[in-house]
Amino acid sequence: MFRQMLRSKIHRATVTGAYLEYEGSLTIDQDLMEAAAILPYEAIICSNLNNGERFMTYAIEGRRGSGDIVLNGPTARKAAVGDQIIIFCYEYYSDEEIKRHAPKIVRVNEKNRIVESTEKR
Repeated sequence: MFRQMLRSKIHRATVTGAYLEYEGSLTIDQDLMEAAAILPYEAIICSNLNNGERFMTYAIEGRRGSGDIVLNGPTARKAAVGDQIIIFCYEYYSDEEIKRHAPKIVRVNEKNRIVESTEKR
């Protein structure tokens, strides 16, 4: 049996842009994507700390070192610039893999710079 578990998250990222006229996705600074092991076009779930909205989309690469967290397309209606969101990425693990699994937690400051990156047990 496989269970869906949290693989990684980017905690308290600040939304830097929202563009409704786009096909849809969340643009994430490449440094943050790498730190959280999120691949381009991978499914992600976002939770907005300011308004409680929760939505699913996919990640696309932003400019490295830019701090970009940009809502594109319909997701632009789910948050405002300045809102804080948590970006979750899940994966399926076997019962054996779960025994060794620890999600990667990437904490960022208000400018979306990494302040801590850990694997929790």
